[in-house]
Amino acid sequence: MTCTRVDSLDHSIETTNRWLSDLARELGATDRRVAYQALRGWLHTLRDRLTVEVAAHFAAQLPELLRGVFYDGWMPSRVPVKYDPDEYLERFAHEANLHDTDALTPLRAVTRCVRRHTSEGAVDRAFGQLPTSVRALLDAPAPAVAPAGKAT
Repeated sequence: MTCTRVDSLDHSIETTNRWLSDLARELGATDRRVAYQALRGWLHTLRDRLTVEVAAHFAAQLPELLRGVFYDGWMPSRVPVKYDPDEYLERFAHEANLHDTDALTPLRAVTRCVRRHTSEGAVDRAFGQLPTSVRALLDAPAPAVAPAGKAT
């Protein structure tokens, strides 16, 4: 589907739409604006915790449209901002327009989605700059579903 008639931009729009559809499904959201808010919040929160060099390498993995979202409002002279897991979650909630108590599930859903849509190792390289406690917050495995009749 052509929107702009500029191949690279049309490709970026299509790719971004795939990311948002995937994330909306993961979140159980019918409104892709919810997925966009969560993705945008995730990108900004991570970006501000990274050094300029690592942020640039990570951004290179994003579709052109999402790269613009990533850099929107960035102040490279003020990074990295160091925050603990509670502050990270609070900042994500603020950026994603979520209540703090509702932010953990979307935070982890976005991490899984970004991992699916970027090259292997891109997220790991960025996460390598984060304290172990923040990495654990972002990258906890999806909850296991117990077989019928068995408790976990």
